[in-house]
Amino acid sequence: MSKTILAKNNDEFDRRFDNGEDIHSLINLSQAAISRPGEKCRITLEVSQSLADAIDGIRRQIGVERSALIKVWLHERVQEELRQGHNRQ
Repeated sequence: MSKTILAKNNDEFDRRFDNGEDIHSLINLSQAAISRPGEKCRITLEVSQSLADAIDGIRRQIGVERSALIKVWLHERVQEELRQGHNRQ
């Protein structure tokens, strides 16, 4: 039985994950939690064709759907705004 060599830093961990290495033995799931975002609602956006084309170029490079990419970007931006204290209602 071979001993698992731990990743030395986040970059090495990410590289090993991206290369398809089984990383389950490198992580501690004992305190993992599932986040349930709650009820969903639909948002419709109208953007310029050039912006949609740029988004599509990026999403094709990373292999995800347009809506998934936009959801991730929105989530990241909202989290950043909340960290900066912009959560007034």
